[in-house]
Amino acid sequence: MLNLLMTAVLATLANAANATQDHGAMVMGFDQDKTVHHFLLFDDGGAIDIAVKDAADAKNRDAIRSHLPHIAMMFGAGDFNAPMLVHDSKDVPGTAALAALKGKIAYGYVETPNGGRVNIVTKDTAALAAVHEFLSFQIREHHTGDALIATKRK
Repeated sequence: MLNLLMTAVLATLANAANATQDHGAMVMGFDQDKTVHHFLLFDDGGAIDIAVKDAADAKNRDAIRSHLPHIAMMFGAGDFNAPMLVHDSKDVPGTAALAALKGKIAYGYVETPNGGRVNIVTKDTAALAAVHEFLSFQIREHHTGDALIATKRK
């Protein structure tokens, strides 16, 4: 009986992870299995870093580089529909506060060798808490293993 229950729980978790991957591919435009996401918490905000796993994968690298500048622009305007679509939820933690405090947060895109990064910077304590809440949710949802404690930006 316990084995049956554990099998059901593991199947449910696998289905949820697959749904996030499928929604992510649809919204972001690149193969989630061929890319790696990192969500970084810094003492002045954070970063969203996405890269291809294979440096020769120009198709997905270019798709990342197309997607992330758009994300930086959308987030800067207070539009957080993309993460809501990826996670199939209207209540992604931190997004309401990020939208309300959009004037106190800077989002900037930077190209990286294998993809791109959106740097998120703020001096406002409420905005910083919202950035960390949002990125911490992403770390947990995408199972990145990234640190849930802010560090100094390098």
